[in-house]
Amino acid sequence: MSSWGSDIKISIFGESHGNGIGVVIDGLPAGEKLSFEEIYIQMARRAPGKDKTATPRLEKDLPRILSGILNDTTTGAPLCAVIDNTNTRSQDYGNVMSCPRPGHADYTGNIRYKGFNDIRGGGHFSGRLTAPLVFAGAVCEQILRHRGIRIAGHICSVGNIKDTRFDPVDIPDELIDRLNTASFGLIDQSKEEPMRNLIEKCRKELDSIGGTVECAITGMPAGAGSPMFDGIENIISSIVFGIPAVKGIEFGAGFSVSEMRGSENNDEFYYDGDMVRTRTNNHGGILGGISSGMPIIFRTAIKPTPSVARRQNTVDFVEHKDTVLEIHGRHDPCIVPRAVPVVEAAAAVAVINLLAQS
Repeated sequence: MSSWGSDIKISIFGESHGNGIGVVIDGLPAGEKLSFEEIYIQMARRAPGKDKTATPRLEKDLPRILSGILNDTTTGAPLCAVIDNTNTRSQDYGNVMSCPRPGHADYTGNIRYKGFNDIRGGGHFSGRLTAPLVFAGAVCEQILRHRGIRIAGHICSVGNIKDTRFDPVDIPDELIDRLNTASFGLIDQSKEEPMRNLIEKCRKELDSIGGTVECAITGMPAGAGSPMFDGIENIISSIVFGIPAVKGIEFGAGFSVSEMRGSENNDEFYYDGDMVRTRTNNHGGILGGISSGMPIIFRTAIKPTPSVARRQNTVDFVEHKDTVLEIHGRHDPCIVPRAVPVVEAAAAVAVINLLAQS
């Protein structure tokens, strides 16, 4: 399934080394003015080939709009955007046609699609498919901003090097604005050099490194979401797990609540003028699956890029024997910096659906 959403639905299509990739967004409200300059900024944050921490595959990732926009304004018709693939090197994947790469979906995809799946660059399993997701998220983010809702993410960690986390109760717009245009988004910018040094060390050792992304949503009105199976955690998680490389998610204080007492975990209420707020935010802006009006905060675990240049053990489908694989091609030593705008985009698509249901 490559479609997601109920009231506002996205459908992502294409493959890493096909002619192009894209998205159809159905259900957007008509009359929403969009800044394509801002959309291009988000696309550039995710695009490859612009930083030593990323794959050298250079793609401009400029979307071509086929429908749904007139004079930079949504028409109410399905919005369809296509992004051309212009810098493919499919020959790099000749040796993985019968030898699945460890950590990839080559093996499971071969079983699921009886060997007919496009293996080049990972095909439809590739992180390349996050480019149309970022486009959809950039559109939704602008519409949400018109309603006072802001979204920002940052590199929470690379390996064991950690950035400062968001203040759980007070996230200033100035910080959101800075992070929204950052290619290596950090709250504590002094962490950039040690993170880059670790990524470069892994690259030189023909290896890769993982990390975490933290995302915050501010301005969310209280009362959005539903209990049980349609809560905010459920909806955000279901789209975030559609991002290749995401292996975990936690909201608010997350797994650390398992070490707390109830009196420590509970966030006490108080009146701030006419608004009910909490003094702490262990609940991450969500109680019973419903927004409390406090910032919604979550973190995602991003696995290390599985395509590493080291020799790895695998199997040969054709020869039915164990073998050794050397992976060629252009791959990220760390996917985390480029994952930040993808996580933000997923959050935006989730939130716009939550508001439509409220």
